[in-house]
Amino acid sequence: MNILPILAILAQGPAPATRVLTVDDLFRIQRVSDPRVSPDGRWVAYVVATPDLAADKSTSRIWMVAVAGGDPIPLTTKASSASSPRWSPDGKYLGFLATRGEDAESQVWVLNRLGGEAEQLTTVKQGVGSFVWSPDGGRLALEIDDQTPEQAGDTSWIGAKAKTQRPYVIDRLQFKRDGTGYLDRRRTHLYVFDVRSKAAARQITSGDWDDEGPAWSPDGRLIAFTSNRDSVDGNDNSDVWIVASDDTSKGATTRRITSEPGPDGNPVWSPDGKWLAYDRQPSGEPIAMIYDPGQLAVIGVDAGGSRPRPLTAALDRNIRAERWAADGKSLYGILEDEGDNYLVRVDATSGALTRLVGGGADGRSVNGYSSGADGTIAVLISAPHLPNEIFALEAAGPRQVTRTNQALLDSLRLADVRELHFKSRDGTAVEAFLYTPPDYQAGRRYPTLLRIHGGPVSQYDRSFNTEAQLFAARGYAVVLTNPRGSSGYGARFSRAIFADWGNKDFDDVMAAVDEAVRLGIADANRVGVGGWSYGGILTNYVITKTGRFKAAISGASEALYTSNYGHDHYQNLWEMELGVPWTHQRAWDRISPFWSVAKITTPTLWMGGSSDWNVPIMNSEQMYQAMRRLGRTTQLVVYPGQSHGIGKPTYQKDRWQRYLEWYGRFLKPDL
Repeated sequence: MNILPILAILAQGPAPATRVLTVDDLFRIQRVSDPRVSPDGRWVAYVVATPDLAADKSTSRIWMVAVAGGDPIPLTTKASSASSPRWSPDGKYLGFLATRGEDAESQVWVLNRLGGEAEQLTTVKQGVGSFVWSPDGGRLALEIDDQTPEQAGDTSWIGAKAKTQRPYVIDRLQFKRDGTGYLDRRRTHLYVFDVRSKAAARQITSGDWDDEGPAWSPDGRLIAFTSNRDSVDGNDNSDVWIVASDDTSKGATTRRITSEPGPDGNPVWSPDGKWLAYDRQPSGEPIAMIYDPGQLAVIGVDAGGSRPRPLTAALDRNIRAERWAADGKSLYGILEDEGDNYLVRVDATSGALTRLVGGGADGRSVNGYSSGADGTIAVLISAPHLPNEIFALEAAGPRQVTRTNQALLDSLRLADVRELHFKSRDGTAVEAFLYTPPDYQAGRRYPTLLRIHGGPVSQYDRSFNTEAQLFAARGYAVVLTNPRGSSGYGARFSRAIFADWGNKDFDDVMAAVDEAVRLGIADANRVGVGGWSYGGILTNYVITKTGRFKAAISGASEALYTSNYGHDHYQNLWEMELGVPWTHQRAWDRISPFWSVAKITTPTLWMGGSSDWNVPIMNSEQMYQAMRRLGRTTQLVVYPGQSHGIGKPTYQKDRWQRYLEWYGRFLKPDL
């Protein structure tokens, strides 16, 4: 037998994976997002973001790939970030947002699909937040923030130096927002920009409220949008409104379409222009507004008014990113259901739902999609061993179009992921995902990490999880569970923790660890816990209720809740769930883990950003101070200038390294 041809064939194949994931690999993973199918269904434009440790920022580029397959084509340069690719209705041009120049603001640029240099369309001093092409391609609807005094030419505040910052002058009820800081009276409004003349954009809404998410009617006469104009800062309501696209009075033609309590928004027009589909909350009850799944509804836009018609009221699951099919008989959307994200089609009359892709034996998770006028659908799909990539949806199933990270993935041995179903202490069914090390050996017990998601109304799904893969690569079993409070399991499951944090959800995460021990995978004597945001909050409950964990990391958590009132940006949600603290102090104190800090024996690392107004670092400081006073093992790490999401790549790398060092110190002391 001549084995030479066989050896030659083998030599041409990919090299076998020989190593496990490292921290540096996390910065080699390119993040694919925002697929947009061209009107003729032949191309998909999309965004690829890449962390840059040297420049200490993440940059994003726009690429284009043929739906039929082939090599992707870069459309924008590495020199500046670009985002939000949007095809003109005739498919000849691709608009996008980009910031070019050191002090420049984000503007709309346009590229001819056939090639050539990008052309800047807008020159708005304060920049453009988003844009949408009109149906005829001649105009853009823009989201634009009001100007700062300096942008408006006011130089009256000079101070001791030319760059001295103005004082914050505050008179709003909602006066803070994470990522923005202190809020003034500047708002976001809608403008219309003429593409051909490039004349100054014309403002079509105004007032002491924000107007967002513009959507053109098919005939180009009207623009639907989302706005809260009821007490503005005093509630979390929002409604769908429409305004004439040729309005010259900054909003005199504005008409309200929805009026029910609770948040309504994200309107999309039916192809015939008679209906608007939108997201709604089923009631104005505080518990529903915080914890219940959103619904898809449609409403008529005739001047006589119409009652909303919910299409997914019986579904009891979140559905989002809805868009009409070209024939107007159904809508597409992304359904969140028990650790899965599906692309679904919803009948516009009956509400009957068809799952098109997602879930299944291969564990695909749909994280975005786009449809062309000819019915072509591009889907953003992830799986336990696959970061987001673009697939074309075909009759035989999804076909992969991009392979952005294939070379890196081919070199790595990744964790296996299994789905767990078990019962909590009171018999409630709970789901979790268990990651085992790439070199996992049956019968051997491993140090194990319980990692808890934020929200709490969120869920772990089957998408590629960089953090869990990193821990597994270091020899840990990793438990990711969806305790009560999580979305994806219905209103009752999520409502179970209303004003009762750290109770049933604590039981659920502990049951997940017990299941990993029962399966013979987790070493019960070497278990750690941690999470970020609500994941950190639930970590605080865990370590004040049990000494079972040998190490804990509490990231961006809260602990003494009354001290957050007026300090974080959640006063409306606090009041809905607990009442105001001066009349309901017992409710606030009852669930504050700070009052049980003396029970903590677990070595705990506290972390957060110095400019976090979502979950202020003050909480971590208080818990750290108390543990130090008690003589317990603890450490505090604060990232300068960072808000709730740690944005700088160098800080992200530092955080992951500290995770590994802290867990390794207490769970692997002999290594």
